[in-house]
This record gives sequence, structure tokens and C-alpha cells, in this order.
Amino acid sequence: MRRGIVSSRKNNEVVRTKMATPNEKLADALQALKTLQDGGLRIFKSDEFSRLHRERLTRSGFLQEVIRGWQMSTGPQSQDGDTTLWYASFWEFCSLYCNDRFGREWHLSPEQSMLLHAEATAIPPQVIVNSPKGAGNNLSLLFGTSIYDLKTKQMPTREDLVEKNGLRFYTADAALVKVAEAFFQRSPIEAQIVLKSMRDVSAVLGRLLDGGHSAVAGRLAGAFRRIGKGEFADDILKTMKGAMYDVRETDPFDQNQQVSTLAVGGSPIVARLNAIWESQRQAVLDVFPAAPGLPSDTTEFMKSVEDIYKNDAYHSLSIEGYSVTPELIDRVRTGTWDPDVDQQDGKNRDALAARGYWQAFQSVKESVAEILRRAPAGAVVRKQHRDWYRELFGPSVAAGILKPSALAGYRNHPVYLRGSWHVPPRSEAVPDGMETLFDLLEKESEPAVRAVLGHWLIGYVHPYPDGNGRMARFLMNAMFASGGFPWAVVRVEDRSTYLAGLEQASVHMNVKPFAEFIAERTSWPMSKAL
Repeated sequence: MRRGIVSSRKNNEVVRTKMATPNEKLADALQALKTLQDGGLRIFKSDEFSRLHRERLTRSGFLQEVIRGWQMSTGPQSQDGDTTLWYASFWEFCSLYCNDRFGREWHLSPEQSMLLHAEATAIPPQVIVNSPKGAGNNLSLLFGTSIYDLKTKQMPTREDLVEKNGLRFYTADAALVKVAEAFFQRSPIEAQIVLKSMRDVSAVLGRLLDGGHSAVAGRLAGAFRRIGKGEFADDILKTMKGAMYDVRETDPFDQNQQVSTLAVGGSPIVARLNAIWESQRQAVLDVFPAAPGLPSDTTEFMKSVEDIYKNDAYHSLSIEGYSVTPELIDRVRTGTWDPDVDQQDGKNRDALAARGYWQAFQSVKESVAEILRRAPAGAVVRKQHRDWYRELFGPSVAAGILKPSALAGYRNHPVYLRGSWHVPPRSEAVPDGMETLFDLLEKESEPAVRAVLGHWLIGYVHPYPDGNGRMARFLMNAMFASGGFPWAVVRVEDRSTYLAGLEQASVHMNVKPFAEFIAERTSWPMSKAL
């Protein structure tokens, strides 16, 4: 009998039926997955698939178990330890799981509500869910995350809750009244963002009065005054005392915490970047020496930049995962890399990246030369950073590796960083974020602060579809040039320390380790950087 054919006898006649091949069976399973994915979901209950479909998809790497009974859409290309897909699916899982277990009787904690209102993007290690059906259980999930269900006596009123993207959490004014004092010290930037988002104090004040929250009223009065909203603080104190409550103003923020008093409106990303800058700039100043000042011999300075190109290109591209040799960099620099003559040069991803880096480096050198002529560094980079980006990816577009739209500029899709708890802001926030970043660069008087915070916050906002690390290092060195600091090379062998410093800054709002790492690089003699 031929393979794949099943014979049976019907009415004394042999009937041959072709069996589905393994590929056809997998295709059927993939069609079932696609039907579910067409609804925009990445998380599914196991019983939404037949057992055979589920087993085939899991075995082939298209599904991954989150917990027993729940699956996550993935792909065969995913590597062990890659957090990207899970972090992209995390809040979706929380919503679907809680709806399945608690119905509509659940909501997130006041602390998590504050973080969501502040658009804090880092994935939390633990989410606390409040529900009358809670049992005090901690549900362990992928990559060290978890959900803890806290039993509460009753649900908040409808006026206290808001629902967004399937998540139920406190309104901003309700969260401010309910959040613990420790939150202001543990998450000062998020607290500032929510406080600054209050256009009127009436809603907060109404909750304070109805609940008789005299201690909370004193705390919020102190918080509003600390961020520069003294009129809100006065309204709270006068009204509460008028209602015969004994209120004593206290400041919930850590006294050593730098708190932004800038009157910031608009999107949370604007308030966030302003608060980050003001709270973290001193940490940079603490570890950097005074700027040497613009060099008297600009020709010699520019020669040092040119001399360091080869090593800078090797390390910067290697950090990003390109396999680039010094020989390839020499071919690009001397012009012997020629995609018109050698087809392999035109198709080689690493060679295209090296060529793009060389072109971008020339553009950055022009910016540095302008800065050395005393042009305002922040204004120069605001105007010319798009030129750097176009040069960086121009060769890949010309070779047909990337679509022409790749040169358009900022991303228009969400991104998740492999191995990082930090999730960059949504794409809609990127233009406001970048405008704010350039405003901060222009206002900042200290070159080291411009360099270190500028580098970090390019990665934090992650504005480009690709090349964010290279663009951040270009910006950093342009800002260093404005103070006469030497070009800082981040070596590929220091990649782990470098990324760990950025992770500390983006997730824990502690830029000091990153600043110390970069300060060490600027103090090295040129021979060591090479």
C-alpha cells in the first residue's frame, strides 16, 4: 500500500482515502490560530483549540503555555529567554485571566492605577488585583512576573473606576486619595505626572471631604505645593478646615528627591521627560568632572574624531549584533566596497550597515564641526539628526533590503526590547517625546548632562524603527564635543555593563550607574579606547 493512503472496504469495493500529511495538519492548525488572531488577540484559553491543533502548534513553536489552561501566540523564530512576546502580551493576559476568573468584580490596585495614569511603561514584576473573589494567591507567570489576587470586601463605586484596554483601575483622583504615602517616595516621577495632570482640584477635594480623609488631605496639599501648585494646596487646606477637619500639611516626597516645579501640560510623556531630567541631572554632575570647554585647536579635535572612526564603528555595530570586521570597515572607508561591481557587497547586511555607519559618521562630523564653531549644540542636533538617520539606513534602502519608507523617521508601531523590563512609550507619544527631549537639550547648560541624559532618553523613547542605539551614541558624542570632552567609545566587550546601566535608568529611574560607566569612557586615553 502506498504511504498516505488508507484502504477500507465498502459494499465489497476497495475505497482508498488519502491521509492528510503532517504539513497539511499543521496548516489546518495554523488556520485555526489565524482565525483567533484575526480578533486582535495574542492570548488564548487552551480549550479554544482542539487538543491535536494545540499540540501541533506548541510542538512547532507557534504557541507557548503561559500557565495551565492558557496559551500565548509565539513563533518558531523565538529564542529561549526572549521576553519580547510575553511583555507584548502581558496586560492582555492580565485582562483576560481576571475576566475569566472574577467576571467584572476586579480592579487593579491604587498604586498600579497611578502607574497606568502616568503611562509608566515598565512591565511590573507583580500586579496586585483586588476582588471580592480574591483568595490571597500569587500566580507565577513567565519571566518572573506574577498576579496576586487580594480579597476585598466590596467593589469601588462606578465613579471610582475607569476601564481602558480591558483593564479596570481607579480614576486619577480616586487613586491619589487611596494610594499609600510610600508611593510618592518609591515612584516620585509617576506621582508628579498624575499630580500635574489635575486641571482642577475639585474632584480630589470632594473625595477627601466625603471620606473624611484629613491625613490624606494634608499629604496631597504638601504634594501639590511641592510641584508648584500652591493654589491647589491652599484650596484643600481651607476647604477641609472649613468643614471642621483638622488638617496638617505634610510633604510625602523624599526631601532629597529633585521634584519638577515646571508647569507642564499636555501628554504624560512631556511631564515624564521633564521630571526625569530634573530629577536625574544632579546624578550626572556628581560623577563627571567640569567640562574642559571648547578646544582652541578645532582642527586637532576633528582629527581625533576622524582617527577614532574605525574603532567606534567596529564597537558600535558589534554591540547591535552586526558581524563587522576592521577589514570591512577599511573597505568602506577607502571606497573599495562597491555594490555596483560586487553583488555580494550590495546584498551583505553587515556591509550595508557598515556603509551606512560611515555615511552617518560623516554627517555627525559636520554637526560636530558646527558645534565647535559655537553653534548651540541642542539646536544643531534638533535640525540635523534626521540627516544622520537617513545616511545610516540609506544603503539598505538603495539595496532593496529596506523599504523607502524606512527613511521617513519616527516609528508608527509599538516596540518591545529583548531582555528589558522597559517598554518604550506608544508610537503616538514619540513626536511629543522627541520635541520635549530637544527642548531639554537646548535648555541644559551642562554638556555632560546633555550627553548622558540625551543618550539614555533616546533609548527610553526609542523613536526610530531601528538604529536607536547608534543614534543615541552619535547624539551623546555630539553633546560631549560641545563641552570639549573626547569621543566616548562603548566597547562591545562592555555591552552587558552598558545595557545594565540603561536598564537601571529606564526601569528604576537611577541613571548613576550609566553615568559612571560613560564618565569612565571619557576619562580614558585615546590608546585605551582603541
